[in-house]
Amino acid sequence: MLKKISFLSLALFLMFNQLNAQTKSRESQIGLGLEGAFPVGDFKDVADYAIGVSLLYQKPVADNLSITGNVGYLRFHGPDVFTNIKYKEGFVPIKAGARYFFGSKVYAAAELGVSISTASGSGSGTSFVYVPGLGTTWPVGKNGSLDIGLRYESWTRSGGTRSFAGIRAGYNF
Repeated sequence: MLKKISFLSLALFLMFNQLNAQTKSRESQIGLGLEGAFPVGDFKDVADYAIGVSLLYQKPVADNLSITGNVGYLRFHGPDVFTNIKYKEGFVPIKAGARYFFGSKVYAAAELGVSISTASGSGSGTSFVYVPGLGTTWPVGKNGSLDIGLRYESWTRSGGTRSFAGIRAGYNF
């Protein structure tokens, strides 16, 4: 599984790196972020919350448009499944998408990708992911920016759908 994740991450990076930017107003950025997730729908009966980290690559392709690549790790926590055994499950989401900027600070985002469960046995597997979201970036220093985004994320596979509201706070450099 680690080989798959490494290969997909490298392929996304190389693909995005080869595209030529059509604007001089912004440059490519890499961002490190902290993630929070709050399950909705049927998933909130299984999990209470998730925390995680992410790595975001962003490359401008037009004046107000950037393409993105995003890989991370989310660990969901929940109530007791059995006596004194709580629900915990980790996932590695790998997504590609776009950000459209309304001016210089506010953006709408959309991403598609996969989420790979780190569980073994019947809980393991890969889900299809789609993500709409909104966010804002604020310049910090000469080359960095603070990036805060809200999103709805849905993971679908043959066993059902897991959906959640998410927040990401990151620093782009």
